Amino acid sequence: MATNTSTGHACPAPMKAASNGVFQGDNPIDFALPLAILQIVIVVVLTRVLAYLLRPLRQPRVIAEVIGGIMLGPSLLGRSKAFLDAVFPKKSLTVLETLANLGLLFFLFLAGLEIDTKSLRHTGKKALGIALAGISLPFALGIGTSFVLRATISKGVDSVAFLIFMGVALSITAFPVLARILAELKLLTTEIGRLAMSAAAVNDVAAWILLALAIALSGSDTSPLVSLWVFLSGCAFVIAAAFIIPPIFTWISRRCHEGEPIEETYICATLAGVLVCGFITDAIGIHSMFGAFVVGVLIPKEGPFAGALVEKVEDLVSGLFLPLYFVASGLKTNVATIQGAQSWGLLVLVTVTACFGKIVGTLGVSLAFKIPMREALALGFLMNTKGLVELIVLNIGKDRKVLNDQTFSIMVLMALFTTFITTPIVMAVYKPARRAKKEGEYKHKTVERDSTNTQLRILTCFHGAGSVPSMINLLEASRGIEKGEGLCVYALHLRELSERSSAILMVHKVRKNGMPFWNRRGADADQVVVAFQAFQQLSRVNVRPMTAISSMSDIHEDICTTASRKRAAIVILPFHKHQQLDGSLETTRGDYRWVNRRVLVDAPCSVGIFVDRGLGGSSQVSAQDVSYSVVALFFGGRDDREALAYGLRMAEHPGITLTVFRFLVSAERTGEITRVEVNHSNENQTGKTQKSDEEVMSDIRKKSSVDESIKLVEKRVENPAVNVRSAIEEVRRSNLFLVGRMPGGEIALALRENSECPELGPVGSLLIAPESSTRASVLVIQQYNGTGTAPDLAADGTELLTSSPEKDSE
Repeated sequence: MATNTSTGHACPAPMKAASNGVFQGDNPIDFALPLAILQIVIVVVLTRVLAYLLRPLRQPRVIAEVIGGIMLGPSLLGRSKAFLDAVFPKKSLTVLETLANLGLLFFLFLAGLEIDTKSLRHTGKKALGIALAGISLPFALGIGTSFVLRATISKGVDSVAFLIFMGVALSITAFPVLARILAELKLLTTEIGRLAMSAAAVNDVAAWILLALAIALSGSDTSPLVSLWVFLSGCAFVIAAAFIIPPIFTWISRRCHEGEPIEETYICATLAGVLVCGFITDAIGIHSMFGAFVVGVLIPKEGPFAGALVEKVEDLVSGLFLPLYFVASGLKTNVATIQGAQSWGLLVLVTVTACFGKIVGTLGVSLAFKIPMREALALGFLMNTKGLVELIVLNIGKDRKVLNDQTFSIMVLMALFTTFITTPIVMAVYKPARRAKKEGEYKHKTVERDSTNTQLRILTCFHGAGSVPSMINLLEASRGIEKGEGLCVYALHLRELSERSSAILMVHKVRKNGMPFWNRRGADADQVVVAFQAFQQLSRVNVRPMTAISSMSDIHEDICTTASRKRAAIVILPFHKHQQLDGSLETTRGDYRWVNRRVLVDAPCSVGIFVDRGLGGSSQVSAQDVSYSVVALFFGGRDDREALAYGLRMAEHPGITLTVFRFLVSAERTGEITRVEVNHSNENQTGKTQKSDEEVMSDIRKKSSVDESIKLVEKRVENPAVNVRSAIEEVRRSNLFLVGRMPGGEIALALRENSECPELGPVGSLLIAPESSTRASVLVIQQYNGTGTAPDLAADGTELLTSSPEKDSE
């Protein structure tokens, strides 16, 4: 056994990689691989549970990961020596920190990919001024705070390195964490969100430059010339990388085409290059992660290569390896070292100084640029967000003996507190949702209206390129004959923002979230943009493509807010199932169903759910080639009238024929209807509804007598299920069915008993059922009823258990 002669203590024997198994007397956790597996599982489970518990508070996942790391360390669970020796023994820390730093290296590569250098070059004066103020004032205050700490709990440390480490630690803004907080608070679409993102990106790059300087200075154990050589060598590496890396990856990007798989050779070569650059910067004396970050920054973001690279790496790195870094940090954090009035006073001092520098510096510059007070204050708190980069700075300082245990714990708690308070304070200070409510009042919230010459505003939503052709064909059929003010379409691309790095890349590609997204050039323009551009030019319809980036749990808020701001008369949503080759419908993603249900409940206008079964085929149909047979099934009631109004709008198109099927109760059952209506407590209201239905039918009769494109068919019904199915059988070869979501009348009540899909209603469910004879597309419409609430759905979109045909008839 080797012996450390300077201390006299025996070094622990190195751990073997794998055990022979418990049956041969080996304890698995005495071996490196099984113990590493156990550590990873414990860390991942604990951090995910904490993230779930903190979700109601809208906290970013990094908060849960930092807290989880601290809990596993000597601050809580690690206070038990038995636990620490069993799960995190000292002899395992080398393997643990190696895995953690390997994960950190690739994560920082992903973080570099999140930085768009072209956006940095076009940063406006406001964002640049906010970024500089958010760095300079906290950095100066950090240096001032370092003098206090050196005089109390950090005596004897390297003065220059300590000053710079404290300045960097207080001036950092966590760009990835900030992006997710903005998305969580629905601020990405606002001016304040764009300013914060731009300023944080500049801050991020500046922080890495300062950190490289701090690392260079902290390694001067022999001579000041060593620090100078380290710094100059680091600069030389960056300059050389800037000349070598972009041309190589530009060449690779040109050989990678949208929609085609990326060659494995390119991916492996890139990852190997990341490791080589990490080795070079580690040899220089900076840190291996610095080389990986530089590679990520210099890779061009145009084309599909950068996105594919992130998708290949991020889940393994972020899900398994990176949480180990938080544990490695937590094992060094001992809150128990903060004892006495002096230590707690220093914690308050550091926290107040960090918040004061960021908030006041940002606030002052924002007010100078005439940003309103509330927005400027919210911007200050947003720029005060800390995250993983803060922990990296602190850990490097701890490893280089610049920060002692007590100072390290104080700084970790400061970072945790400043990030934790960001979301609740910004929610209290700045709530754009209030403004949205004021904007929510407008006249035309339905398709059915007195004058059809007014402009029809449609907000159509889609999740991906696959549903775009059919959606455009539906819009083409909806434009009528361009009479009056015509049709205005807002095409909202729904994109999920997750904890993944690719989500931030997506934000960069969109550039201006909530704004038209086709202001990109050449290869950047994807097929979605091209399709809508072509539709606008050929059909002369005013199309405004937009993007909503949010988590699936609350993206319905973005849809409803956008509908209100754009004064839409109807929102058209894609159904959560897509058609397979055999004609059956398969669930695309269950989350989409809940998004549709919540929009039905909260929408400020009418809502349509489009079941796409290949309307017009798999490509866009030009105006002169449109030839569709549209069928409107009319039972009565508000929703059916709305669907019929939409059908009449479509019938104005020269390539559309509209057949209206009106279902009437047979003479034998007329008496039953009378008795039901007499028992209604709101007889006058019901009578008014019936009169309105009759007026609509009267208009249809007049139009059908003079317009060959409109046909009215009235069906007497004795057995609702049988007769309605037979009517559908007659027109099964139609291209599109228009139905109301909750039709009125006794016939519809009988059909509701077998409604399997609440968001489509009884008739829509009947049309898409496997035994249905038609394979036509279906548009199910719910008319805005003045409250925006679907009567059969709870506030969260779930189906009310108490609903029944008897109750619905009341």
